[in-house]
Amino acid sequence: MIENTAEILQVRHVSLTSGERTAQASMLDIEFGEHSDIGKLRDNNEDSHGHVVPANPSQARSQGWLFVLADGVGGHERGEVASRLAVDTVVEGFRHSRASEPHTTLLPKLVEKANLKVYEAGRSAAPGGTHMATTMVACALRHDRAVIAHVGDSRCYLIRRNRASLLTRDHTVANEHVRLGLISADELAQSPNRHKLLRSLGHDLFVNVDINQTQVVAGDVLLLCCDGMHGALEDSDMANIVTHHRDLNESARELVALANERDGSDNISVQLIRIKSVERVGMYRGRPYKLR
Repeated sequence: MIENTAEILQVRHVSLTSGERTAQASMLDIEFGEHSDIGKLRDNNEDSHGHVVPANPSQARSQGWLFVLADGVGGHERGEVASRLAVDTVVEGFRHSRASEPHTTLLPKLVEKANLKVYEAGRSAAPGGTHMATTMVACALRHDRAVIAHVGDSRCYLIRRNRASLLTRDHTVANEHVRLGLISADELAQSPNRHKLLRSLGHDLFVNVDINQTQVVAGDVLLLCCDGMHGALEDSDMANIVTHHRDLNESARELVALANERDGSDNISVQLIRIKSVERVGMYRGRPYKLR
């Protein structure tokens, strides 16, 4: 499912039969909400987002869940086409992935495929081609682990005990200057290069995809967002709003409203994923086994 309009999706759950509910107690169980808004100054929404929900507990264990968010690069033509195409490619690829394929190898492969699709779509646009590009952050969940793949400056946070921890690294010129010690972290927000991307999907034929893996526990919330949100809000704002609202749709609405109040110069999109329970596993030679 792909959205790039100002629409709120209701919190979703896997529909289970009575026999399946017993098994659910020992499997990954989540709820989620999503919201996207055009902002106060833009004429169109260049953000897109999508997700894949397993149909049953067996599919939850073999394939897992997917959430993906893309932000069409401002200043380039057809940013909304680039973000929609990228999200569609990753969503469809995840749906048709082989059972139990490791997310750490699957996600980079799907993001690289999305990059090629966007690149080729730009090159084939008539007349003479056009430059299409987008950022992307994707999160796949299975058992007790979340795998995050990203390109650009769309982010993923882990919110735990009212504290937001950034799980991604912005691929921007300013952030690279901080890493190299050329500017301080305090100077980052004022840098003229803070929005200048070093990487994006569709810019080149090949792209380097960052991958990260983290263990999740019941009560955790994963937050995926574009720079229209994280550029306007402090990490503490996100943590406080998510922590103090049980309803994820209400949290999403309040986050977007606050980002619009603070700035609103860009599109604003967010996905919230709350971990309700997990299935604890260990890994042996890349394969999971259940811990008792």
